Amino acid sequence: MDLYRLLPPEGVKIVLVLFLSFLIGLEREEQKSSTTSYFFGGVRTFPLIGFIGYSIALLSGTQLLPVTLGFLVVGGFLLLSYWHKISHSETAGVTSEMSGLTTYLVGALIYYDHLWIATALSVASLLLLELKVGLEALAKRTAPQEILTFAKFLLLTAVILPALPRQEFGPFHINPFKTWLVVVAVSTVSYGSYVLQKATKEHGGVVLAALLGGAYSSTATTVAMSRRAAREQRPHLFSGGILIASGMMYLRLAALLTLFSRPLAATLAPAFLALAAAAIATGWFWSHRPDPVTSQLKREFEPGNPLELMAAFLFAILFLAMLVATQLVVTYLGRAGIRILGAVMGVADVDPFIMGMTQAAGTLTPVNVAASGVLIAAASNNLAKGVYSYILADRKTGLQSLPLLVALAVAGLLPLFWL
Repeated sequence: MDLYRLLPPEGVKIVLVLFLSFLIGLEREEQKSSTTSYFFGGVRTFPLIGFIGYSIALLSGTQLLPVTLGFLVVGGFLLLSYWHKISHSETAGVTSEMSGLTTYLVGALIYYDHLWIATALSVASLLLLELKVGLEALAKRTAPQEILTFAKFLLLTAVILPALPRQEFGPFHINPFKTWLVVVAVSTVSYGSYVLQKATKEHGGVVLAALLGGAYSSTATTVAMSRRAAREQRPHLFSGGILIASGMMYLRLAALLTLFSRPLAATLAPAFLALAAAAIATGWFWSHRPDPVTSQLKREFEPGNPLELMAAFLFAILFLAMLVATQLVVTYLGRAGIRILGAVMGVADVDPFIMGMTQAAGTLTPVNVAASGVLIAAASNNLAKGVYSYILADRKTGLQSLPLLVALAVAGLLPLFWL
């Protein structure tokens, strides 16, 4: 028979209190043995604190005041411990005392049947305690600007998005929640690439920069690589890297289509995946062809913060403008208008138009018409990048990048024949 059937329900809770608080105490005991100065608590103290929390909760029943008073009393004893510690050392920490308060709450939570929360708190506490060295090293490596960037990400996703209404307004059926959700999705993809580029800053060369930069912004990566190619004698390396970045663009678009329009993704994702694979493979092969200079190059391009609030609001405005323009074009110009709009927007900024198509596909316009607009916008964007590279890079790199990107643009238009 299982152990939990042999014990009464309260007995199971007591065992769980003992187990979780003992684990915290065991971790503190390990730290205690590695120092000669005063150190609060260990494998006996923390289980006792957990039992105090459980017992006070048991005696108080549904009344929270006794539990609160018990928390204050235990906190007072821990404050005395901390005062004693800082009186003997200038570098004393308060981690053990905070762990004691957490253990008290774990005991009380277990009595009130919040077993999952109590276990989660205990495990999180153990991780924070045991990963001290790694977390402190991470804090030293993290620049204040990166913390601000992550705070902006939380502002976009966890503060602004839930507060927006989920209903349509006006004759163009604008939904604020869906609009900002598109902003969040595009920003999340760019931010993920941004974090990876920062994490691998000291590693990898031009090819890795092209892979990560293409997921961030293939246009920005093309411009940066073209400018650097102008002062390096590595035409194959940089033209191949530019093609790889454009291949990553198709992977990025396939991910966004999958998130926001399953019909459009089902129509275009196979073609986009094939285009991405072909471009990345060809770019890798081309980048490994011999150049006049063969020295190893490290990447220089550092992406800008993709979560600037003004940029996010600007993207939202462009997205709304694309929704309105799409409805007007569908109404007055039909299929030809969508294709023209896609060609024009591909030269400027492809994301707002393509995300607008995810909202229009199947409602304002047939899926195949929206798919044709997306294909043309992506091809137009590749042509524009080819021109950027031809203008900004050295002559050899430009003469190689332009035909490679033109070939990718033409290949990207082939699916139009079966739409």
